[in-house]
Amino acid sequence: MHAMPLPPRLKLVPSGVWVALAWSASTAFAFLARVRLPGEETANEFTAVQFYRWDGLLILTIACALALLGSMWLHRRPLRALALLLTAAAFLTTNLAVGAIQLAQFLAVDLALYFIAAGRPRRTGVTALSMALAVLLVWETVRLLRGWGIGTLEELTVALTAVVAWLLGDASHRTREYGERLRAQAATQAVTDERLRIAREMHDMVAHSIGIIALQAGAAARVVHTQPDAAREAMTAVETTGRETLSGLRRMLVALRHADQDEDRDRAAASVEADRLHPAEGLADLDRLAAATTAAGVQVDVHWKGARRQLPPDIDLSVFRIIQESITNVVRHAATTACRVTVDYLEEHVAVEVTDDGRGRGSTTDTGFGLVGMRERVALLHGEFTAGPRPEGGFRVTARLPVPATAATVAA
Repeated sequence: MHAMPLPPRLKLVPSGVWVALAWSASTAFAFLARVRLPGEETANEFTAVQFYRWDGLLILTIACALALLGSMWLHRRPLRALALLLTAAAFLTTNLAVGAIQLAQFLAVDLALYFIAAGRPRRTGVTALSMALAVLLVWETVRLLRGWGIGTLEELTVALTAVVAWLLGDASHRTREYGERLRAQAATQAVTDERLRIAREMHDMVAHSIGIIALQAGAAARVVHTQPDAAREAMTAVETTGRETLSGLRRMLVALRHADQDEDRDRAAASVEADRLHPAEGLADLDRLAAATTAAGVQVDVHWKGARRQLPPDIDLSVFRIIQESITNVVRHAATTACRVTVDYLEEHVAVEVTDDGRGRGSTTDTGFGLVGMRERVALLHGEFTAGPRPEGGFRVTARLPVPATAATVAA
C-alpha cells in the first residue's frame, strides 16, 4: 500500500517540530501509564522511587532540554541532534525502573531516523541507524554486566522499530531521487524533441525553397537570351525565395542557440516576440504555396472538401508541412508538370492527399528525411500516414489526422 501524501500545509512544518511533538507525546504517555486513570483500579506501570523526587524531576528536566535542543539541531546537524535525542531517551528511562529503553521513549528517535534517512545522503542515514542500535546494545550490556535485569524482547522490539523507520526514510529518499531522475530525463527528452521538431521544420523549408530556386534558375537560364524580361522575373523570384529561406534559417538557428542557454524567461519572451512577428504557417498559406510552385513550373491544383474550420495550431502546421514536403518531392523527383492536392475536412478528422502522374519514384529517390519527417509528424498526432507509387502511375501521399471535437467550424 502507498502512504497517503501529507497535506501541503503539513509539509511546511519543520522536521524538528515533529520530533519535539513526538518527544512531548511520549513523555506525557510515560506519566499517564504510571497514574491511575478514571475507571482503573491500579496504574498500568509501577512508579519508580525517584519518579516524583527532586532528583527524578531534575533528570526529567535535563532529558527534555536535551530532546528539545536535538529537535532544533536536526535540520542543521542531524547526527549531533540524534546523539542528543538518544541521550535524552536514556536519561528519561532511568526514571522508569525498567530493564530496557521503552518504545515510547524511542519514538522521537525513530522519527528523527526517518527524517535523516529521507533527507540526507545514504551514508549519513546508515551512521544514524548504527548510532541508535549501538545505544540500545550498550544499554543492555551495561545492565547485564552490573547484574541488573534486562528486557531483551522489549529492546529487540525497539531496535526493530528503529530499522523500520530508517527503511521508510530510505525508501522515501530513493523515491525522490528516482522522481528527480525522471524529471531530468523528461527535460532532456523535451529538449531533444524540440530540436528534432526544429530540424524537421528546417528540412521542410530549405528543401522546398531550394527546389523552387532550382526550377526558377533553370527557367531563367533557358530564356535569358530570348525572353530577358521572363528571365529577370525568374531571377527576382530566386532572390526573394533565397532571402526568405536565409531569414527562416537565421530564426531557427537563434532558437537552437537559445535552447542551449538556461535563461528560460528571456527565451520565452523572445519566442513570444518571434511568434508575433513571424506567425506559424498553416493551411491558410496553402494557396500562396501553390501559386509559388505553379509559377516555378509545376502546376498545383488545390481542392477543398467539407466545411473548412479552424484547426489546432499543431495539426494545422503539420498538415501544411506534409503538403509542402510532398510538393517538394514532386518538384525534385517526379519529373512531371502538375500535381493535385486534396484537403478534406471530415467530422472527426482532416485528411490530405497529394498525387502526381510522374515517375512514381518518390520513395526511392528521396533522401529519407522527407518521408520520415512526415511519418513522424503524423505519428506524434496519432494519425495515419501512407506513401507509395500509384497502380495507375505516379505517386500518392495520404495523411489522416484526428481533430478535437472542440475545433470551431467556420465558413469556407
